[in-house]
Amino acid sequence: MAVRARPSLLSLPLLTLAATLPQVAHAQQAEPRKDADASEEIVVTAARTVLPPNALPLTIDVIDKQRLDQQIAISGSVTDAVANLTPSFSPTRQKLSGAGETLRGRSPLYAINGIPQSTPMRDGSHDGFTIDGFFVDRVELIYGSNALQGIGGTGGIVNQVTVGAPKTEGISGRVLLQGTADNDFRSDGIGGKAAGLVQWKSGRFDASFGAAYEKRGVFYDGDGRRVGLNLTQGETQDSTTVSLFSRIGYQLGDTGRIDLIASRFELKGGGNYVAVPGNRATGLPTSAIRGDAPGKPAASRTESVALTYTDTALGGGNFVGQIFFNRTHDRFGGEIAPIATFQDPRLDPAEKLFDQSENRSRKLGAKLSYERAVPGFEALTATLGFDALIDKTEQRLIATGRVWVPPSDFRSLAPFAQANLKLFGGKLRLAGGARYENVAIRIDDYYTLASTTYVAPNKATYGGVAVAGGKPKFEDLLFNGGVIVEPVAGIRAYASYAEGFTVPDIGRITRAIKVPGVDLDHYLDISPIVSNNREIGVEVKRGPLDGSVTYFWSSSDKGQLLIARASGIFDVQRQRVEIQGLEVNLGVKLPVPGLKASIGYAHLSGRYDADAVPDGKVDTDLDGTNISPDRINLAADYASGPFSARVQTQFYLSRRFDGKARAIDDANPLHPQKLFMNDFGGYVLTDAYVRYQTRLGGLSLSVTNLFDKMYIDYSSDTRLPNDNTVFYAGRGRTFTLGWDYRF
Repeated sequence: MAVRARPSLLSLPLLTLAATLPQVAHAQQAEPRKDADASEEIVVTAARTVLPPNALPLTIDVIDKQRLDQQIAISGSVTDAVANLTPSFSPTRQKLSGAGETLRGRSPLYAINGIPQSTPMRDGSHDGFTIDGFFVDRVELIYGSNALQGIGGTGGIVNQVTVGAPKTEGISGRVLLQGTADNDFRSDGIGGKAAGLVQWKSGRFDASFGAAYEKRGVFYDGDGRRVGLNLTQGETQDSTTVSLFSRIGYQLGDTGRIDLIASRFELKGGGNYVAVPGNRATGLPTSAIRGDAPGKPAASRTESVALTYTDTALGGGNFVGQIFFNRTHDRFGGEIAPIATFQDPRLDPAEKLFDQSENRSRKLGAKLSYERAVPGFEALTATLGFDALIDKTEQRLIATGRVWVPPSDFRSLAPFAQANLKLFGGKLRLAGGARYENVAIRIDDYYTLASTTYVAPNKATYGGVAVAGGKPKFEDLLFNGGVIVEPVAGIRAYASYAEGFTVPDIGRITRAIKVPGVDLDHYLDISPIVSNNREIGVEVKRGPLDGSVTYFWSSSDKGQLLIARASGIFDVQRQRVEIQGLEVNLGVKLPVPGLKASIGYAHLSGRYDADAVPDGKVDTDLDGTNISPDRINLAADYASGPFSARVQTQFYLSRRFDGKARAIDDANPLHPQKLFMNDFGGYVLTDAYVRYQTRLGGLSLSVTNLFDKMYIDYSSDTRLPNDNTVFYAGRGRTFTLGWDYRF
């Protein structure tokens, strides 16, 4: 469980985990509900229901606007904010790529107003950076697998709810100016941000328009050395970002509303530095020097538009209808040395061919739902809905125009139903439902790259293989159900079971086929991943206490594991995966007015079946590429009048990886070698934040890594243990000074 990111600690059980944009409009019209302390409670749009949160038996966290802005000032992004506050979320890589970042040991689904940002057919792992946090009103974290959102989210959902429509007549808005510097205020480590949002409301019509620009300098570690750059996957350091946002709404009658929301986000690497390899044996991390990076710098662009109609009293129920379009373009940078995978002697016999790749994905989707109490049986609330999604993704090489991942079409049609029964005045509730997933994937015939088979040491073997395309299909009825017991207000227990699904990274699988004659219609490795989440929890929200304890366990018969080749390229293996964990959170309002303290703890254990011929028995620990470390979060918050402050510490606990995992050996693929897994030594980081509100706006100062700790980040320490070019240190002490003003 995460340290709850709002004025009081919150752990809200939810069963219905589908986050959709239409609920944003509904949330603004719904009557506010009160918690046990009679304080106003945020309506959780991710629930896809108008039922109160205590009626639903799984867990979410809500990071409100105040805490979100605070964390973004500290760490720089929404993804970092979520990771800082959520013990069972992996520490971020502090890069553009979020590969290997997990929630409860599985990949989360990033969404904006319920619109999925991921590209599961070929996961470029840039989906954590698709909108500037300035335009995000709150973040809803949904834990565990569930199918009501559709594809993705086997670890949970990170739903970013954008700013709502203006509530007052006339013009209003917000501006932000921000500057960032490393500990020694070096010129190349200085960055800045400017953002603004203007809103206008006149009667039934309203409009919002905003823009944000950010330029980031390079990062420095605790020893004052430049942090190394990942030219291929992409960087947030030495980059520029432009984010645009608009929202136009119109009130139709007393209960209906239509909204059009559009956004565009683009992050471009500067290309002004090249990496200097480190040395794992001596503990010297990868660094960077000025230089021209080859090719075009890594970049990411996301464009999204959604049209929503809601009616909170249609036939006595709540109707939500939405159509959306989303497209992404992720460009991966080039490396100084030619990438072996891209070589083709027919194009360059000298084997010095330079190339780089890009992902392109387009989504078109629709979501419909209708919820109301059953006439004549008001204790039973029913929801009926239908979702449709079409996704087209491909990965090409830029310089030569070759196809690395063939165009892949994904189509999902999914009707669903939910029911919630209130008994004994709400002291007991039963909830459950099902979603029927009808999925079809289409891939045409294609050839793998010339060197996909492998590049032997004597360079004697080349040549791609022909792969017969296909139209594999997947149909399944995915269930969820749970029970909630609340004997007195503010104290409750719950238990639940939910199934979710996603597809494996089909791009990695299809591009790595080495055996001639493969027919994708019968290639089991591209079958979907069906995971489940079983969970029991207890929550107390009374008086000064706000705490929860949750235990969960999940499994998938053919899960997805990222396994590194000797070359550093990751492939996908399909094996049985089992994960279990304990999440504990406690928040206390202390006797000193305005002072609160909180503690969060997460323990995760994950294993998989690593046998060359799987026997269904898990025997090997998931490594750092696939699971996060155990963690303790401590924090203290103080607020009095115009002044507020926070100090937070994250203890990333040491972890040992045991088992008989195997890696792919490019030089001898028929005889896999034992995978060497780095143990993790752990580290401790502390951040601080202060803010003072004046008549002319708010002034804030945040410090990341307050004690200037020198450390190797978790991802670098536990993945690619033989690669000295990706041995990255974490960011050292960093200052951010900001001013924001609302009008």
